[in-house]
Amino acid sequence: MRETVSNRGQVTIPKVLRDRLGIRPGTELELEVEDGRIIISKAEDAEALTSVFGVLGGGRRTDDFIASIRGQAAVSHHDHRG
Repeated sequence: MRETVSNRGQVTIPKVLRDRLGIRPGTELELEVEDGRIIISKAEDAEALTSVFGVLGGGRRTDDFIASIRGQAAVSHHDHRG
């Protein structure tokens, strides 16, 4: 597909591509230059990333996380297996 840059430096993304990629008004796009080409991709959704990291827990124990957000010293861990 070929588009023309307007006097204001704008380019229209054809509807077929917007629909295919889920690009709607307000969608943030990332622009990069690679080998003389402009690469456009949808920006990562910060809320989606936060929810994924929230589910994963960042590899910390819940007690340690709670202590860190409360500004407390790390909870000591003792192995109680006998």
